[in-house]
Amino acid sequence: MKVMKFGGTSVGSPERMKDVCKLITKSGEPTFIVLSAMSGTTNSLLEISNYFYKKNIDGAHDIINQLKKKYMKHVDELYTDKGIKAEITEFLNDCFQYLHSFSKDTFTSFEERAVVAQGEIMSTNMVVAYLKQIGIKATLLPALDFMRTDKNQEPDMTFIKENIKRILDENPGYQIYITQGFICRNAYGEIDNLQRGGSDYTASIVGAAIKADEIQIWTDIDGMHNNDPRIVEHTEPVHQLNFEEAAELAYFGAKILHPTCVQPAKNAGIPVALKNTMAPEAPGTIINNELQRGTIKAVAAKDNITAIKIKSSRMLLASGFLSKVFNTFEKFKTSIDMVCTSEVGVSMSIDNTTHLDAIVDKLKHYGTVTVDKDMCIICVAGDLDWENVGFEARATAAMKDIPVRMISYGGSNYNISFLIRECDKKRALQNLSDALFK
Repeated sequence: MKVMKFGGTSVGSPERMKDVCKLITKSGEPTFIVLSAMSGTTNSLLEISNYFYKKNIDGAHDIINQLKKKYMKHVDELYTDKGIKAEITEFLNDCFQYLHSFSKDTFTSFEERAVVAQGEIMSTNMVVAYLKQIGIKATLLPALDFMRTDKNQEPDMTFIKENIKRILDENPGYQIYITQGFICRNAYGEIDNLQRGGSDYTASIVGAAIKADEIQIWTDIDGMHNNDPRIVEHTEPVHQLNFEEAAELAYFGAKILHPTCVQPAKNAGIPVALKNTMAPEAPGTIINNELQRGTIKAVAAKDNITAIKIKSSRMLLASGFLSKVFNTFEKFKTSIDMVCTSEVGVSMSIDNTTHLDAIVDKLKHYGTVTVDKDMCIICVAGDLDWENVGFEARATAAMKDIPVRMISYGGSNYNISFLIRECDKKRALQNLSDALFK
């Protein structure tokens, strides 16, 4: 069985939903489908939650009514069978009535997660109803019945495997099985989610749980490109990536794939295919355990980076200096992207500046602190093992005209990273494409 995941843009309109249904039924084989909310819905639900938080009940009701109007228009375009249309209309009315009901309650993060979950619940029910209308044997397997995280907010794979097997055994003989991406229950049974981009994660978890032949992530671009096509001219899809290469690119800015998606598939040894809904025949990108030796695959950029430098003349002789520095970031739950050290100082980069002032204040106990904002990390991914003589030189030579704040190389066999100013990003990406891929 294959697992196919479709994002919000792929189901963003009635026409797109119809195209997806044609795509998933084409093979005639049993297929497990993971769907996101229709594009724009999650943002609207977050806006509704924000109004509820602020006790602006009228504002929340207005957005709910606008969203309902949009969905009912989609219903008119999708369904010709009167019985099915009546059923899905009643279901959606119940969903919107449920959203209105929160005006009577104290609104907390628990309620917000329940509100946001409605996007995926509505889109999956709409697609299942349409498939039934066109004569396809399809069924909905609610993610809240089997997708659960543990007390560390990590997927509870034992629970997921046991329950997804049980549910599949209870529903034999269907051509299409559909579930929601993104949403889950936590260890306490409450409605929760896998954070933004979590539908990719759901697909990978489901694929690992059912031992799928392949996990397909369908978006609106022909696989992962060797550079950012929004910025750089003449980029091309990368036909194959190693799991490690894909993870590096996803973490450092390649938007097509959520960084967390790779790990469950990698652990289970299941290939991940990145495909284009608008051009389904395009080869896209396949991600697996194979490593093509001696190749540089792609470049990605991560924006909104802040660099922090701590300089201390006592560092060389001070036992525990680095421990104190890193513990400061741990205390404020702030992850570090890049690290470079010398005898008298350490530089690092972060992308979450929520606690920046408190971190800097604490670090001033250990040395002189310098902060550089509006920075960008450029990641070059491929087979960058240190024995590939000259590979890192090719990347650094392409950056010869760009002011580089930090370079990270050697922590991974698949990545060399440069920290530069955001204003230099476009030039840096183009230079690297010209040097590495032409």
